[in-house]
This record gives sequence, structure tokens and C-alpha cells, in this order.
Amino acid sequence: MAETVVNIDTLSPPPLARQALVIGAGLSGSAVAHSLALRGWAVTVLDRAAGVGAGASGLPAGLAAPHVSPDDNVLSRLTRAGVRATLQRAQALLQSGTDWALTGVLEHNLAGKRRLPKAGLAQAPGADTAFDTSTPGSTLASPAQIAAAGLPPETPALWHSMAGWIRPRQLVAAQLQTPGVQVLWGQAVQHIERQNGLWTVFDGQGLALGQAPLLVVASAFDSLTLLRPLPGFAVPLNPLRGQVSFGHMNELNEAQRQLLPPFPVNGHGSFIHGVATPEGQAGWYIGSTFERNCEQAPVRPEDHEANQLRLSTLLPDLGAAMQNRFEPAHVQGWAGLRCTLPDRLPAVGPIDSESLPGLWLSAGMGARGISLAVLCGELTAAWLCREPLPLAPALAKHLAAERYKKH
Repeated sequence: MAETVVNIDTLSPPPLARQALVIGAGLSGSAVAHSLALRGWAVTVLDRAAGVGAGASGLPAGLAAPHVSPDDNVLSRLTRAGVRATLQRAQALLQSGTDWALTGVLEHNLAGKRRLPKAGLAQAPGADTAFDTSTPGSTLASPAQIAAAGLPPETPALWHSMAGWIRPRQLVAAQLQTPGVQVLWGQAVQHIERQNGLWTVFDGQGLALGQAPLLVVASAFDSLTLLRPLPGFAVPLNPLRGQVSFGHMNELNEAQRQLLPPFPVNGHGSFIHGVATPEGQAGWYIGSTFERNCEQAPVRPEDHEANQLRLSTLLPDLGAAMQNRFEPAHVQGWAGLRCTLPDRLPAVGPIDSESLPGLWLSAGMGARGISLAVLCGELTAAWLCREPLPLAPALAKHLAAERYKKH
């Protein structure tokens, strides 16, 4: 793909009528709807599902934690801004301890893949810095933190203080309840068309489901089927299936409980415990698997085995002790379909502001929807409303959907 220089400053002006349609009521779509509604837009969200959490946003529990790299690359800087935005949103809309918690996250640095930038290493925990390429909130894990996770003293590990767990479904539901947002469930959009300066969405029978000057497609991998027929569309969305294994805390024996870390641990997948399962009981979670180019999301026994191996690699003593929890009679599973892009960065904003004016995208979060969707919703609203951006313009341009525009 030839490099495209995206000039966000030349985007067409926002429509005078602040009305928008959003296709997709998951993390991405609800974040866009919330951010626009807060700025006075009337937003209608359409989703084929019967209610919240039918797709990948139905993940029972996940982590908001930054990516780190020795050169503090684009993904690292984006996830740091994204996690901050997600945690601020959670604090504003959700119940701490029930829907989310700022616990901090220990990252077991398997194979030494993750290293902090040099500025980050020199930074004291909790200190502020004027050098924005450091990694605030991320430090080398202390011996006490490593020991608390049940890992040997020499284990390479990082500590992310500005990180924690979140229940995505609760965040989606809260964002969709924003005044100014109307949600239409059970609406399967099959075709979109621009007529007289307005985008109209149709179902399979050709019935118009809604019309607005701005249409934001935020329906994960389903976005591809909807947008592919459009002339010039070239955003290479790919499916990414993931499965989480989980069980109930009250089924763990005392020996297993004694090995539980006091905070979430990630690195080779992630382990979280003490968070409510879909049935409402406190549970433990390990996952997720990564299967590319799979367009279905069934729960598979072999993926429970893969997650058991994941836990044994991440937390060896706990993995060995909990091996029996992965037997079919005990383990439960959740699987979802995400979508990703070759550069691992989302695609946000107008798809082609010249030939498809008013058609925007917010997709391609991959496995980082919790960390990036809120930021992408705020970026969408800031671009549309000509506000200061929630991150540096040079960094925002890496997310622009028009980077895939055909010439």
C-alpha cells in the first residue's frame, strides 16, 4: 500500500444539521454516539442484535492497559492516551468495584518482548514529566509486586498503575443511555446510499431505516460487507476471533485461592478474577485466543485447552493448580469476533471525503477495543466539531481511515 498523506485540516465542514446515524451498538459505535450526543448531536444507533453485548463487546471482562515499547512507538502512545480516556469514561459512567476497577496491572514480560523507553525507566513511580514520550504510570515491577503475583524473584515484569479491569457490556450500555442517543435494535442494515446530500440506510427488503447527513459505520467486521460495494473503498478489515475461558470463584479450593494474584496479570493473554460472570457470580477469566481470518465465533473445547496453557505460561503455579478447572464440567467460554487492520491501528474518520462525503468509519480496534474505542469516539467528535484533538495531530493522522484511500 502506498503511503497516503492525510490532511485532517482540509476535512469538509460538519453538516449544519447535527444529526448522525451510527451503525453498530458495540464499544466503537456507542463511544461515537456518546461523544457526539454530548456535543448536542441527535444520534440514532442501529444494530442487528436484540440488545447490548451480542458481539465482541459482550466480552464478560477485559483489561484497559497500555502497550509499551522501547522506542515508544505509535501504538504505545495511542494506547496510553486510549487507556486514559477509557478510565476517565468509566469513572464518569460506571460503578467502581462492580463495573470496573483501577487495580493496576502486572505485565509478565514473557521472552523480554516489552521494554519501557529509557525516559520511562528513569521516571519515579507516580511522578509527572514534561517529556511526553515517557510512559507515565508504567515502571519496572517491584520485587513485592512480582512476589504477590506468585512469580519467581528474577521474573521480568512491568507494573502499569494506570490500568485496570472493565466490563465492556456495562460501558456500552451506559454510553447508549446518553441523552440525545436513540438506539434501534433488531435493525439489520444491508445497503447504504447517498441521496441529495443525505445518507440513507436500508434493510434487506429495501425499507429505509434512517437518514442523516453523517453516517458512521462502527460495526466491526460486519462493516466490510456493508462498505465493500462502494466505489473506491479499500480499508482492509480482517476478522479476528477470540475466546475467553472462565469459571466461578466459589468453585475454587483453598489451595487455588491462595495462589490468586491481588491484581490482574497480563503478558501471554490476561488473567482476571473477582469480576462478575454473566450469571452474576464472581468469576475468574483467562484469555483470549487469537484466530485470524475466521468469520465465525463458536466456543471451542480446544481453545479452553489453549487458555489453560496460556494461564500456565503466564502464572505457572496457578496454572498447575487450576488445571482441573478447565475440565468440561467446570469451565465456561465466551467467543467474539473483532476486526483488525494490517498496521494494528484503527481506522477512524472519513473514508473518502471527496467521493463519499459524510461517510465515516470507526473500526479496526482488534483486541484493543477497551483501550481504544473511547479515544476513537472522542477523536471522531473533535474532528467533526472542529475542537482541539484528544491527542497530538501528528499521532491522530495515523488513525485516519483515509490512509487507505485509493488514488
